[in-house]
Formats: sequence, structure tokens, C-alpha cells
Amino acid sequence: MITKQDKNQVRKKRHARVRTKITGTTERPRLNVFRSNKHIYAQLIDDSQGVTIVSASTMDKDFNGTAGNVEAATLIGETIAKRAVEKNIKSVVFDRGGYLYHGRVKALAEAARENGLEF
Repeated sequence: MITKQDKNQVRKKRHARVRTKITGTTERPRLNVFRSNKHIYAQLIDDSQGVTIVSASTMDKDFNGTAGNVEAATLIGETIAKRAVEKNIKSVVFDRGGYLYHGRVKALAEAARENGLEF
């Protein structure tokens, strides 16, 4: 019998492999993306101190719109970029969380770039 691999386990393995090479610093934090079926989350993380500097998600109270689609990811990308610029953060390292750079992850990244983040 053929056993099928769990997609999330494969994603976590891919993410761990990428995380060995990517770290966030105080000057250049890591823009982490987590995507579920219903929501999308983004965080700017300083790995040297182990703190989250800025976060945005479709679960926020000030989020208006339908969660779980490309439009929502675009809004979250804009929000995280605006909040980062308010904290004087221009340059980040993009961590796609083991997901393919496609669809919602790509929309979030491009919206963040258009609104002032460099990566």
C-alpha cells in the first residue's frame, strides 16, 4: 500500500531547511508568513532578541474584508508594510514559511514591496 505524505509535514520540513539560512536581525527583521485555509498572518521578527516587532493578520479587529483569498493577502501585505514603515523598518528578509511563492503568499509579498518594504 502506498502511503501519502502529509502536506503540512512536508512544508514544515521545507521551512526548517530554509530557516537554517535565514535569520532576522534588529536592522533587517524576518518577514514571516503563515497561511491557513481561512486566514493569513504576517510577522516581522527579530531573531537575535526573539521578539515580534510588527504583526498583521486577517484576524485583526481592524481588518475589513473576506479572509482566505488573494485580496485579503494583498491587504495584509499593505498593512504589515505600513506598520513597519511607522517603526522605521525599510529592509526585511522574506520568509515564505515553506509555502510556494504563489497565490496568497506572492500577493502578500508584492503588496509589501509596493508599500515600502525592500526584500
